[in-house]
Amino acid sequence: METKKLISYLENIVTQERKQIFQKVLKERTRHFTVILEDLFQKHNTSAITRSCEVFGIQDMHIIENKYKTYVSNQVGKGSQKWLTFHRYNELSHNTQACIDSVKAQGYQIIATTPHESSKFVGDFDITKKSAFVFGVEKEGISDMMMEQADGYLKVPMYGFTESLNVSVAAAIVLQEVSARVRKSDVEWGLKSEETDEIYLSWLKKSIKSIDTILERYQKEQ
Repeated sequence: METKKLISYLENIVTQERKQIFQKVLKERTRHFTVILEDLFQKHNTSAITRSCEVFGIQDMHIIENKYKTYVSNQVGKGSQKWLTFHRYNELSHNTQACIDSVKAQGYQIIATTPHESSKFVGDFDITKKSAFVFGVEKEGISDMMMEQADGYLKVPMYGFTESLNVSVAAAIVLQEVSARVRKSDVEWGLKSEETDEIYLSWLKKSIKSIDTILERYQKEQ
């Protein structure tokens, strides 16, 4: 109830056009799929994958920082990071395990993207289950810990001499394929009502200048 009251208050400040854009994009957002980035070193790869998540309607990203700190470059990300929900794992000695435990507790199966022999091609992937797609550090790939606890393995078909794709390219291909297919399915992939309100409120706050002052005024009025 409090969330809806605050939303109504802030809606009076933004334009009708902005509200309509937010509502349109929210209808395409999903938490049926999520993305895990494990120790990516190159910030342009993290930034490009963030942009792909936003473009294909993936709301959440899980960032594991064991060896490398990462951030999103606005030049590459084009502001996409502003509209996503980030979960960072960088405070423990086993951040990978913390991420695995958190994601599985939310009902996701963990799908490691790897040219593993038992990997399924992305076109054959079962899109009906909640899935977290893992993309690993550029050279070494996904860690042994993540591979051992993965529920499945996924790969992109390749037909040339080169045996691997840039991690951000692979992520874009995977996300485009699964997001397009799930939208044509009978799967209930959209956000729940309370999730929509939560994200909509966060977007309203991010789009309003001097939001802290406005929130203080709202509290006083209440």
